[in-house]
Amino acid sequence: MAIMIFRSIIIYACVLVVIRLMGKRQIGEMQPFEFVVTLIIADLACVPMSELSVPLLHGVVPILTLLIVHFLLCFTARKFMFARYLLTGRPAIVVSPRGINYKELKELNMTLDDLMELVRGCDVFNLSEIQYAILETNGNLCVIKKSEAEPPTREDFKVKVSQNGLPVNIIMDGSLMKENIIMAGIDDKFIKKCIEKAKIKQVKDVLLMTLDNNGEVFIQGKSANEYYTFNMKFDGGDRW
Repeated sequence: MAIMIFRSIIIYACVLVVIRLMGKRQIGEMQPFEFVVTLIIADLACVPMSELSVPLLHGVVPILTLLIVHFLLCFTARKFMFARYLLTGRPAIVVSPRGINYKELKELNMTLDDLMELVRGCDVFNLSEIQYAILETNGNLCVIKKSEAEPPTREDFKVKVSQNGLPVNIIMDGSLMKENIIMAGIDDKFIKKCIEKAKIKQVKDVLLMTLDNNGEVFIQGKSANEYYTFNMKFDGGDRW
């Protein structure tokens, strides 16, 4: 009995250290590959804790191996955009000003009941209040309400407002998001002008640049903790 208790404490300490090293994400915030690693670690930890015939190292070594694999996957996802999309997928717009994107729901294997449950979890009970609803790669739903549905509503004060814009990523970690650039209908000159306005020399020096339907630009460089926001005129704001 004492040996089993001792082995359980060691395995528990090992798993606790590994989970802490993996980061502070909660279960609901994990990416798919992180969740898979966590499940396997939990299964590996049970065997040496309950089976005294199994050497302790047969549980510790695989757990530490998975930790190394996790770090390698995270590093690959940070450095290579295609690997990031392969491991985590992409956010999906499931509700837009045009209504529910049923084609996207089918690709995500979601039912309308699933969508409505997530929407209610965002304290929204009427789809007509939603400007955009985005299903993140970790399964969480983010909702951008229509301007007149935000509390307190501008409509109550008879204030004319423009609809909230949906930002898309133009540059991430120094890499151009070509699909989003094409969708937005912008070119290299537009991007260069934005970079120069933010006092950044090259695309590779940009940490993040986003552009929304209304032309609002957010941009921050890798070497500075300061970000810039400004408005740029362009013609592609109605494409998403």
